[in-house]
Amino acid sequence: MPHNDNWTELSLIISEELDGKRLDAALAILAGDDYSRARVQNLIADGHLTSEGETITRTSGKAVEATEYLLRIPPAAPAEPIAQDIPLNIVYEDEYMLVINKPVGLVVHPAVGHPDGTMVNALLAHCGDQLSGIGGIKRPGIVHRLDKDTSGLMVVAKNDVAHKSLSGQLSDRSLSRIYQALIWGLPSPTSGTIEANIGRSSSNRKKMAVMSTGGKEAITDYEVKDIIGQGVACLVECKLHTGRTHQIRVHMSHIGHWIIGDKTYRPNSFKRLRKGKEELFNQLHKFPRQALHAKELSLIHPSTGKEMHWEAPLPEDMQNILLACAQQSCSMK
Repeated sequence: MPHNDNWTELSLIISEELDGKRLDAALAILAGDDYSRARVQNLIADGHLTSEGETITRTSGKAVEATEYLLRIPPAAPAEPIAQDIPLNIVYEDEYMLVINKPVGLVVHPAVGHPDGTMVNALLAHCGDQLSGIGGIKRPGIVHRLDKDTSGLMVVAKNDVAHKSLSGQLSDRSLSRIYQALIWGLPSPTSGTIEANIGRSSSNRKKMAVMSTGGKEAITDYEVKDIIGQGVACLVECKLHTGRTHQIRVHMSHIGHWIIGDKTYRPNSFKRLRKGKEELFNQLHKFPRQALHAKELSLIHPSTGKEMHWEAPLPEDMQNILLACAQQSCSMK
């Protein structure tokens, strides 16, 4: 069966409690919430299930305890995005590229669960025939991404020349990105560099994690800019030297100062009340998203070679929580 490195492979062993259960139902339970029974049935019908090297195509057979199956899941076929008239906050544009201040809640690229309504859909409508294409297809070149709930500056290429140049700058680190984040506690020291490789978590494939061995190089500089409530939380500025998925979120969590509002990377037993400051803590704890903002972007123009720089102020919700916390801190003195 042809497959490549982009496929997901699940090794599933029938447990005692699943013995005798219909095979597709048992495998759906073992595969977890990401795969419905109907999805497992389709994968089996398409010849993606094997046991001891033999392809299994019959879904209604009985599961036998201790039998091991290998279920291979192909990568999702990319959908052709459509142009949609979605407002964009464009801070710079020319024939080569755009710089956009992305709002919270906007997904960058179509994916499972977000087939449209994304930045790519908006860019297709905005750019129209200005796109000469990336890789032979008329589409915007996403050089780097921001999570749905992260706000701030992004650069997007309009053609292959710009995409190659900007991607190269991202790789050689001449494209600079600085973020601001609200984090729990006060790091010691208050500035420093986190060097810790990042890879896919072995316990949850939707998460990234710091790796003791393997993974990819990840380096983040941080500096505390403002202290909230005598150290209940603080505003930090982070400069990325590498661009790993969820890098700042993973690195902050790694040093014990996870980003406020980040439900993915906070500890399971989340309790960090400070005596006499429960009200301030609770106010921060209610922040509805990860408090992370791409504040600054610097790069070399792909055609002129000119050094360019942009800044975007903190979004309103982060400004409001800082103001509210400052007022609360004053009232406790």
